[in-house]
Parts: sequence; C-alpha cells; structure tokens
Amino acid sequence: MVSADFSERPVKKLVLFDVDGTLSPARQSASPEIIQLLRNLRKQVAIGFVGGSDLVKITEQLSVGDINALEEFDFGFAENGLTAYRLGKPLESQSFIKTVGEKDYQELVNFILHYIADMNIPIKRGTFVEFRKGMINVSPIGRNATIQERNDFEAYDKEHHVRTDFVEILREKFKRLNLTFSIGGQISFDIFPHGWDKTYCLRHVEKDDFEEIHFFGDKTSKGGNDYEIFSDTRTVGHTVKSPADTMRICTELFLS
Repeated sequence: MVSADFSERPVKKLVLFDVDGTLSPARQSASPEIIQLLRNLRKQVAIGFVGGSDLVKITEQLSVGDINALEEFDFGFAENGLTAYRLGKPLESQSFIKTVGEKDYQELVNFILHYIADMNIPIKRGTFVEFRKGMINVSPIGRNATIQERNDFEAYDKEHHVRTDFVEILREKFKRLNLTFSIGGQISFDIFPHGWDKTYCLRHVEKDDFEEIHFFGDKTSKGGNDYEIFSDTRTVGHTVKSPADTMRICTELFLS
C-alpha cells in the first residue's frame, strides 16, 4: 500500500522525469506549458525529477518566478539522486571524492585535462571539468559554450564520436577505479562510481511502495545517462525526443 503521504492521489504511481531534453531543452528553462502539465499531473500521481546536473542548475531550469522547483515536485533528485529531496526535505547524500579518494581523483582529472588540451575540435571554451558532490562532469568543448555552440558541437559529435572515443579511453585506463562513464546532454559526460547512475534514486522511493514507477528520458539507449533507470525492472520506461513528446505521452497515459 502506498505511503500515507501520497494516499490521496487518485493514481498510486510515481512518474520520474529526466530534465535536459525531457522537461526542457538542454540547459534552458522549462516552458510554461510543461510546468502546467506537471501541476496537472501532480493532482493525479506523485512526480519527481532525476537529473545528472547539480541542484542549482536543475532548479534554475524548472523554477517559475519565485517558486522553487522543489515545491513543484514530490521528489527532487540531482546528481542522479546523490542529492535527494522528498516533499521538500533533504535525504541522505553521498560524496564522490570520499569514495574515489583525492590521489586517484587527481590522476583522473590530470589525464582528462591533458587529453582535452591535445584534442583537435572546432572550438573550445571553458570549464572542461566540473566537480560535483556525487560525480564529475567532463565537457570537451567546455560548459561555458553558448547555446548555439552547444548545438554545433552536438552535431559535430554525432559525426565524429568525440565523447564516445574519449569515454572508451578513460574506461580502459581507469578500470581499476570501478567508475561508470555516462554520456548525456549535448556536450558532456558524467563519471561516477558503479551503481551511482540514475537507478540510485530508486532507493529513496522504495518505502513509499508505489504501484508503478514510470520514467521519461531522452538518452535511453545503451551508453546514455538514462539507460540504466529506463531499462531497470523496477520502472516502466518511456523514450521521448523532446519536451513536447513528454507532454503528449503523459497526457495520453495519465490525463486523458
């Protein structure tokens, strides 16, 4: 039986959403239409977001006016759930640096920066490695790229497989560290300990005993950062191509 906190929802299910490409264009704000859909959906089911970015970035994308995104969702999972909130209250978190260790972390980052320095791609900007609480994010072009530069790099990457090749080199060189390398968004990939993919967030909802857990994401093929939770036996996975696709499928499933 679903927990008392959600017993008044007509449908005893949880719907989880990836952020970039699912609720909003990559690193851009969600549209008023998506926010309204989520508000309507929350009247029927429990909802949550699960993104690889840190909480600040995600809440910037999903907040409307002075309303914090954590108030619009029942569950908020940043960095795959390593930073977690339930009904606006923080849950237990984890630390990448404590798990990997400073020495191995520095060896990894030094190699990454040297590799990017020698990489020949059309443009480079800044912030090539971003340290987060539960992972590091690596961007060959740099996270300071403009939206147009991100779009251009995404197209270039599809042709030249920059991130895929980079990940394969790192996976082989640092296999002793038991790390997962997960490509997501337009310009970067995440690195985190095995098991710290988006399925990590599911441990935070187990005790609520939902009848079903649905997940919506755009990077659901193998190697994408939605793949593990999309294919997990505990979830019903839905692949979307855009926020508009998310709206269409959600309306058909839960609001018709």
